[in-house]
Amino acid sequence: MIDSQIPLRLSQGHLNVLERCPRQFQHSYLNQLTSPANPESQERLTLGSRFHLLMQQREMGLPIEPLLQQDTELQRCMVAFAEIAPDIFLAPDGQMFRESEHYRTLQIQDYLLTVVYDLLIADGAKAQILDWKTYPKPANKEKLASNWQTLLYLYVLAETSDYQPEQISMTYWFIQSEGKLQNIKFNYNHAQHIATTKKIDSLLCQLTNCLQADTTDPFPQVPIGSKICDKCQYISRCGRDFSPEHAITDRTTSSNSVDSTLLNLATIQEVTL
Repeated sequence: MIDSQIPLRLSQGHLNVLERCPRQFQHSYLNQLTSPANPESQERLTLGSRFHLLMQQREMGLPIEPLLQQDTELQRCMVAFAEIAPDIFLAPDGQMFRESEHYRTLQIQDYLLTVVYDLLIADGAKAQILDWKTYPKPANKEKLASNWQTLLYLYVLAETSDYQPEQISMTYWFIQSEGKLQNIKFNYNHAQHIATTKKIDSLLCQLTNCLQADTTDPFPQVPIGSKICDKCQYISRCGRDFSPEHAITDRTTSSNSVDSTLLNLATIQEVTL
């Protein structure tokens, strides 16, 4: 049985998948079914890991020259970043808090919401969340605004600090964006905070209802014909690929796999928003 005394950890990636399709959430994080990343995605993830490590070492005061000497792509990114956003590279003045890979948690219901800020900069007047993305700037800012990374990162900081929502902002920096760095900034406010509270409560209640059902039962699916299914790696497993050679029944979950996975959900790697 699932140990209800241990909160289930959820990251922004978990919430994005759960909201998009509960069945996809079940396959990915409860059943732990995965498929290899395509070469393009893997290359982006590798660059993202290298850049995050570089920025983390810089904030910690560790030498970064050896990393730059070995990687011309990182050199280009760092030079461009320093030119367009020199304030990010200023040394703290003692009145300012700066921390790379800043980790926070917030328990709501039986869940522990977790966030990791690439860089958090705060002083007596405001707090800024900075996030590095190693892919081009998305054209749809509204879609990024509704992504759970934006929603959850702003929400958790407001809930776990003395800052009012209006004092908090989040800026995405897109490192590889048409030859130059670009950014998208979101300023938070009280109305958005109330709206996010309602969204979180609703989504977590939905997850609770699914988990309280028989652990061998499949989670709900999106409607037949949804575009979400077209690019989903589980289209055959869910019975949405109607070709005879791919028709299967979606009853593969064992209670043991669910129990062991619930306590060890991993943080999602960076993906395109």
